[in-house]
Amino acid sequence: MTPGPADAATPVTVRSILRNRGFVGLLAYRMLAMLAYQVIGVTVGWHVYQITRDPLALGLIGLAEVIPYFICAPFSGYAVDHLPRRKLGMAACLGLAATALLLAGIASGVVPTSGTAMIYVAVGLGGLVRTFFGPVNMSLLARVLRRDEFARAAGVSSVNMQAALVIGPALGGVLVATGKTTAYLTAAGLALLAAVAVILVRVTEPPAAATRAPIFRSIGEGLRFVFNHQVVLGAQALDMFSVLFGGAVALLPAFIAEVLHGGPEAFGILRAAPAAGAVLVGIWMARHPPSRHAGRLLLFSVAAFGLCIIAFALSRSFWLSAFLLMLSGGFDGVSVVLRSTILQLATPDHMRGRVSAINGIFIGSSNELGAFESGVAARLMGLVPSVVFGGCMTLLVVGVTARLAPKLRRLDLRELH
Repeated sequence: MTPGPADAATPVTVRSILRNRGFVGLLAYRMLAMLAYQVIGVTVGWHVYQITRDPLALGLIGLAEVIPYFICAPFSGYAVDHLPRRKLGMAACLGLAATALLLAGIASGVVPTSGTAMIYVAVGLGGLVRTFFGPVNMSLLARVLRRDEFARAAGVSSVNMQAALVIGPALGGVLVATGKTTAYLTAAGLALLAAVAVILVRVTEPPAAATRAPIFRSIGEGLRFVFNHQVVLGAQALDMFSVLFGGAVALLPAFIAEVLHGGPEAFGILRAAPAAGAVLVGIWMARHPPSRHAGRLLLFSVAAFGLCIIAFALSRSFWLSAFLLMLSGGFDGVSVVLRSTILQLATPDHMRGRVSAINGIFIGSSNELGAFESGVAARLMGLVPSVVFGGCMTLLVVGVTARLAPKLRRLDLRELH
């Protein structure tokens, strides 16, 4: 439930946060949904590459998801700001389960199809329902946490999310080895459990407004807030462009087959490696939340991420590649915690759905656009040169952001309280 005034005197520790049942319920919801999404992502990548043997086809997976995501995200944010959030979260989980069941039907032959067209349709459905996860989670977190708990809770949430990103790909790799249909059905089960978890979260939601602003005016209000706030805009743009150019994960099936010569289990390990690094960093940052020099730390971590991606592209050793991906995930984890804290502290409560949806367009869609960019670049330049190019572009993005967003460069998180 929403923290009351008496709670303000409670010291903020990881243990005190984990005693908050509403927060723990949201962690369970997020982890189960992420596990389902990751198992689907691993299985779809392997499924499509088995059919096509084409890196560009892997990039098209991202494009198939990001188009409906872009179209629907602003409306999802508006819905979260005006409708019951737990019910929207449950509906999104049911949609994710339907996506997994459709893919299971394709893999098993129950749904008659040839080629990859129907797989991309299912991925598009997944992109549509995913627009609700971030806004629902951010809005409900603000109802179960105090402002002074946001920074430490961001570290705990990052550990939760990254643990799912470790377990999900590894589980997906194991399940793919036993059969794609089994993997998809497991993902559907996880999504249904997430639906149960979010509907059981104990939280008081804000009363519905007597009157609602017109939908496009309301969406425009959220856009103006983001684009007029240099720190929020700078943090989101930095993450978006670094992931857009620096994402090598979408090409892992091709790296496994052509460079590192492994199978589904090796694919699962490499998919999980970045999240393993982020888990370690998240644990540290939950105990030692950043405050001073947060902007400099954000810029440094993104630059280090780009260097790790370049080194990964040049590696020919499986375990060295896994280690470099783990390092890249650690640096990315710093960015995730800082960006989440900035967003929670800077956003007014009545706009959290819309601002989180815009953040999703910047951040969530950048993974899928990055997958498409990686596929196109691999086709044009070759597999390894395209990833080196992406890492170099990430370093350029850091330099440009540091120059154009001085408030972000000098950011102290205490200024946002």
